[in-house]
Amino acid sequence: MTTRRTRPAPRPPEGTPPPAELARQARAVLDDAVRIARWAAVERHPEATPAQERAAAALGLTPEQVRAGWDRARLAGLVELHDGTARPGWRLRAWDRDDSAVLRGWVALFDAWSLVHPAPGDVAPAAVAEVVEAVPQVLSLLQLSAGPVPVPSLLDLLQQRVAELREERCEVPTGPVPGSAAGGAPREHVPEPLPGPDSLARLLGWALEGLAAVGALTLGEGQATLTPLGNWAVWVKLEQICVAAQSPAGHIEQSAEDMLRACARLTPGPARAEYRAWLAARPVGSAVTELLDVARGEDALLRGLAFEALRVVGAAAEGEVRTAAQEVSLRPYALLWLAEYEGADPDDAPDVLTREEATWLWVDTAAAVADHGEASLLVRHLESAVQGTVPALLDEVRAVGHPRTVQVLVALAAAHPDPALAKAMRRAAFQVHTGGA
Repeated sequence: MTTRRTRPAPRPPEGTPPPAELARQARAVLDDAVRIARWAAVERHPEATPAQERAAAALGLTPEQVRAGWDRARLAGLVELHDGTARPGWRLRAWDRDDSAVLRGWVALFDAWSLVHPAPGDVAPAAVAEVVEAVPQVLSLLQLSAGPVPVPSLLDLLQQRVAELREERCEVPTGPVPGSAAGGAPREHVPEPLPGPDSLARLLGWALEGLAAVGALTLGEGQATLTPLGNWAVWVKLEQICVAAQSPAGHIEQSAEDMLRACARLTPGPARAEYRAWLAARPVGSAVTELLDVARGEDALLRGLAFEALRVVGAAAEGEVRTAAQEVSLRPYALLWLAEYEGADPDDAPDVLTREEATWLWVDTAAAVADHGEASLLVRHLESAVQGTVPALLDEVRAVGHPRTVQVLVALAAAHPDPALAKAMRRAAFQVHTGGA
């Protein structure tokens, strides 16, 4: 186990309002979004232009305010779209009674500030991405200053941080760059120049306006100041970094696959703590992508563990998990994740699966047990099959088309103490292997 030096978690900034007051401020920021989400939950198809016009008339808003509020409602998890139909998100259902749900919704909006306020269209996307990556440093300076900070000071910091990010990447491409002569010698790639002062100033202005739009800061004459909500959010992010630095098992710097393999040896509680630490150490979007990439691999055990880690992510993973539900190998796991995310009891969540999906998941889980467990566990796994009898199970397993079906049936035949059932499993394995009936 890696030995780590730890540091204490940061204390909330002096003067930070209590959670109830922060939640009140978050509700005020998202007031229009909540009203539109509640209206959309009845209307069901709020993205259609006539519906937006009806919402504007019903709520006393302009069409532009309705569109902006709708975007915020989706980003904050207040409303969800299912096959083009809107329905309330769990945060909307808990909005009036659960301050923590309100604050989590606002933090989701805070994290999406660059989507709330689109970047200038005439600036290179790479420059925009660099500024988004550098904004946490700007926010840290604002918090440390505990008051207004002149925009020129923020611009100096932004330029310095963008230069550091480029130096840290140290990109040295080896191939020819666009424009080299066909068949000619490769030319050394020259990195794009840093955005000029004017471009950076525009992008800083865009970032500050976006953060102001979500209620994280206020803008004055040539200066910016964090709001109490913004101050609290920066503290939350710093706390997450400290949690990551105190990773209980020391795997936060490893890839998702290596981290999950290590967590396979842990009991559920310590494994969840490790997932939280690993997730806190990286951007949530890239972490979700990396976990799903592992889930697409051949190791069924890692597939299941990847979705356990995604349960720790929560709302931020919903979009990618919904997309993953279209993939055959991930669909049962994704549907169970979504059912639990939407409030289903874990014991009832399997009811969302069709018989075929449940059978596919049974085979996948059996493959994980065969690869990593003991023979007795594999035999006991038979009891979890929805079919109820081994002959019915074998009929449906043969038809489901899982790529590990043959290996699972052979392993079951080798492990099962009943010679007659073992023989039936070997016969089924042979039929799948040869394509027979």
